[in-house]
Amino acid sequence: MFPVARAALNLTARGIQRTAVRQAHRKYEPDFHDKYGNLVLLGGAVVFTAVWGYVFTQAGIEWGLSPVGRITPKEWRE
Repeated sequence: MFPVARAALNLTARGIQRTAVRQAHRKYEPDFHDKYGNLVLLGGAVVFTAVWGYVFTQAGIEWGLSPVGRITPKEWRE
């Protein structure tokens, strides 16, 4: 192996080892997602359900999903 390539691999391996040691000794502190993630998800689900519940029941939108009973066939002309 070339000396330059060997030195580059050695530096890379050393950097990975330092990172692993640094992370192993670091105290774990919960971040925003650890603290509030489930609460934010639950709040979003509640708001989503409330808004669509209002839209489906109170907004007065005629959805027109089925034409059954609203369309009458015309008389056949001969």
